[in-house]
Amino acid sequence: MQVSMIGSAMALLFLIPAPVHGAPAPARQVQLEHLLTQDCGACHGLHLTGGLGPALTPQALAGQTRDTLIATVTYGRPALAMPGWAPLLDAGDIAWLVDRLLQGTPAP
Repeated sequence: MQVSMIGSAMALLFLIPAPVHGAPAPARQVQLEHLLTQDCGACHGLHLTGGLGPALTPQALAGQTRDTLIATVTYGRPALAMPGWAPLLDAGDIAWLVDRLLQGTPAP
């Protein structure tokens, strides 16, 4: 059931237009915040403090570079069941998501 809901949410992302350059538009930012809490939270915990996947708090990410995190979100880590999000999100969306994680948002 949960996998089905995640798949449906991912499919809906194909229907959401995203800006090509710069920070995502405010409406898109709301959608991306929802993606963080719902889709990322499905594996990384409701408050992104860990679950099936590791925590995504600023403290947990402190040893990672921004570029490494962007690559992980873009290409995934198949050996660890982390999907790559490049088919669903553009580079600007992914960079924005990583920056939000590094800032400690979304707040629990």
